[in-house]
Amino acid sequence: MNKISHVIKTVAPNSIAAELGIEPGDILLKINDNEIVDIFDYQYFVQDEYIEVLIRKADGDEWLLEIDKEYDEDLGVEFENGLMDDYRSCHNKCIFCFIDQMPKGMRDTLYFKDDDSRLSFLQGNYVTLTNMSDDDVERIIRYHLSPINISFQTTNPQLRCMMLNNRFAGDALERVKRLYEAGITMNGQIVLCKGINDGEELERSISDLTAYLPHLESVSVVPVGLSKYREGLYPLEPFEKEDAVKVLECIHRWQRRLYPEYGVHFIHASDEWYIMAEEELPESERYDGYLQLENGVGMLRLLREEFDDAVSKLPPKEDIDIIREKASEELSIITGKLAYPYILKMSEEIMRLFSHIIIHVYAITNDFFGEMITVSGLLTGQDIIKQLKGKKLGERILLPQNVLRSGEDYFLDDITISEVEKALQVKADIVKSSGYDFVNTILKIE
Repeated sequence: MNKISHVIKTVAPNSIAAELGIEPGDILLKINDNEIVDIFDYQYFVQDEYIEVLIRKADGDEWLLEIDKEYDEDLGVEFENGLMDDYRSCHNKCIFCFIDQMPKGMRDTLYFKDDDSRLSFLQGNYVTLTNMSDDDVERIIRYHLSPINISFQTTNPQLRCMMLNNRFAGDALERVKRLYEAGITMNGQIVLCKGINDGEELERSISDLTAYLPHLESVSVVPVGLSKYREGLYPLEPFEKEDAVKVLECIHRWQRRLYPEYGVHFIHASDEWYIMAEEELPESERYDGYLQLENGVGMLRLLREEFDDAVSKLPPKEDIDIIREKASEELSIITGKLAYPYILKMSEEIMRLFSHIIIHVYAITNDFFGEMITVSGLLTGQDIIKQLKGKKLGERILLPQNVLRSGEDYFLDDITISEVEKALQVKADIVKSSGYDFVNTILKIE
């Protein structure tokens, strides 16, 4: 039996598995006589047109199922453990790690630091490569798993060892060359820390990383996030406006140099830098297809783009009254300080189009983690309740989807949506990240 039991959680109706009598609770043992270590083994071996699958039933019987199917057709099962293996935790002690900056007393799962290359492929997580063996690299190449997202921070081996507090962190960069030679698609990020890996070190890192084009498709530069819980941690300083201007000058200079040769801008600044520097966001073409949205690169530009498109596609004048009948008379939109000016401007445009709609936009100060944290994704229920109490809210409040834990209905501080609704005596609607959802949720358009 496998070290980890691959227990089947669900079986899709009318799937191959359902037709063969596979049920929730059954255990997958082997495919084509191969042990299945994790989800990548499963996905690799299950894709052939003829496979033999060994299943252990709840009563202990073992069934060897011979299956003829279409190439790449799935069996229609999901496993209790989505990775089909234990998650690998991070062995680094990075000077900028946000998990080390979190207060005590939160739920245990929030303190787990993952550094698993498989999650990079499945969920877009960034990995440092320090937790990866040569066998792991070979499996990525054999299964051609891509893209792999890598946290570089710096290409200076000695500096990387210092920043990650890991004496092997510099050597781990050698694995990038192996992935590049195998043609594995990669994306990278640099968490910039003032006076440490910026300035000349940033120039060096960008220069070194260009050697991995085109397989390294993009690299984002994001400012370190600093919470108020940094006692006993490495002393880091926040970036100021003049620092942001220099960072953008460096990035834009490299973009101008690389685009004529490679047709991509490659190195990208997250939205925070432009807001900090009080500069206009780049036009959409500069983001090369928005490869790094999860890192906040181009998120506000894409939001605005989608908003404009959604507004342009509103029904003709004679149908506007139908929308008005469905639209709320008064509502509030909740956001973090970072996006506030952009959300406010879009809300004002909606109100100009629909003069009877009143929209209040509230920027929530992050008292929980500290005022330097300005993104909406780290807002807590308690801060929202405290700062909205007694405010004009209207019929409902709109909250961005990223304030909630993935697939859940509660905030980072475990306060639920229903608790927020009860405390504020108002209904809460969740808005997905697109500009289309922004418009449609306000106007109640399906």
